[in-house]
Amino acid sequence: MASAAKSKGRKSPNPKRTNISQLDQSQDEGPPRKLGEKGSPDLPSINERLGHLRPSRELLEYYRKKIAEYDEEHDHMVSKLEEYKITYEEQHKLQWELRQREEEIVELQKALSDMQIYLFQEREHVLRLYSENDRLKIRELEDKKKIQQLLSLSGTTESEITYFMKEPPAKAIVEQKKRPTTAPNNNLRNGMKKKQLPVSDRRQSMSPNPEEKYKHDNEVLVLQVEALQAQLQEQTKIAKEQVEALMEDRRVKEEELETRRQRDEAKIHTLTEKLHKTQDLLYESTKDFLELRYQGRANERQWMAEKDRLLRELDSAKDKGNGQDSLLNMSVATEARAHYAEEVKTLDYQLQQAQKLAEMYREQVIQLEDELSRIREEGDVTREIFK
Repeated sequence: MASAAKSKGRKSPNPKRTNISQLDQSQDEGPPRKLGEKGSPDLPSINERLGHLRPSRELLEYYRKKIAEYDEEHDHMVSKLEEYKITYEEQHKLQWELRQREEEIVELQKALSDMQIYLFQEREHVLRLYSENDRLKIRELEDKKKIQQLLSLSGTTESEITYFMKEPPAKAIVEQKKRPTTAPNNNLRNGMKKKQLPVSDRRQSMSPNPEEKYKHDNEVLVLQVEALQAQLQEQTKIAKEQVEALMEDRRVKEEELETRRQRDEAKIHTLTEKLHKTQDLLYESTKDFLELRYQGRANERQWMAEKDRLLRELDSAKDKGNGQDSLLNMSVATEARAHYAEEVKTLDYQLQQAQKLAEMYREQVIQLEDELSRIREEGDVTREIFK
């Protein structure tokens, strides 16, 4: 085949030359056979005479070159495998980092949604506090008016009035006054003596005036309406912002799902193409393997027939007589056997490599089919989510 063609083109020795150790073992068993009935009993056997022969330089050089070519091809394939391994590891590393970044983005988006929920809750709480504050202010105003009304009705003196300050004064001020010698003189000097009303006038003054009462109620109701309007505006604003945030969150999630769906579809398409290519490659490899095995068996049958023919020629040559001619014929047969034995080894090696390659492709096809089924399941789940 290829080795035979190279040996013919390079003027290699006769292809019928073979290795001494690969002769038919039927000649190694039993007593040595003689060349003829009239041969000398001291003549050595054929195997002994072939054992002293040496292979030619051209044959040795040819096999050295073949071994060097095989070693170079092996080193080249190993380097290619190492490069493929490095590229594959880098790809896995990038995919792992990308997956981590996607998980971080999902966590950050979840945290952002939680923060928006907390913000809306706090704003509602603040709004409740504002409404409570408005209610307390209205109540405070009512209480002040009641206090003023009661003070005006009771007719108490200025010394008996107690004022409540909202905030403590920045600086305490104590006015110094002279002690009055007599209370009547002091009252007369300041003109602060008040006439006490009789009981009947007090009762009349304590009765509420309808106009003042309605006026007071109107003021309170106006304040309540203003507070409720402010609360309604705040509630409307918060509800609008909450709806906008929910719509934005929905839009972001839809974009993420669409991106994930497109990425899954692209991945499914890529894996499907890889699966088809792997199946085609497996088919071609299996076909080549079967053809090589058939050719190997055919060559083996041909070599066995050639071997039988050469053995018959050896037997006939031994019976013919001349030791020198017999030795020459045996060298020719030896070269042929060596050539065919080398081709048998080469084809066996190619057959083993083809078997290994076929097994490797079968495993890859199984892995890709598993990956494709898993991705299809994920795609079905994603479609159900979209529905």
